[in-house]
Amino acid sequence: MAEKRRKFDPEFREGAVRIVTETGKTIAEVAEDLGINETTLASWVSRARRAGAVTAGGSDELERLRRRFLWRDRSLSRA
Repeated sequence: MAEKRRKFDPEFREGAVRIVTETGKTIAEVAEDLGINETTLASWVSRARRAGAVTAGGSDELERLRRRFLWRDRSLSRA
């Protein structure tokens, strides 16, 4: 039997997005801390950024650079 989908209220979603954007933690770290799926949190952050709810600032740039670094690091380790 399939698992029942969990529903998160808007306040929880906004808080999770705020943690990612204001603390400089990666989406993966925050998702693990909150016990939610990384892809779910990434979609919330992406949606908030597109909606303009998250201001472009140092934290956003830091997150972008961290993702880029991790991607390159993973690519190099596979080579």
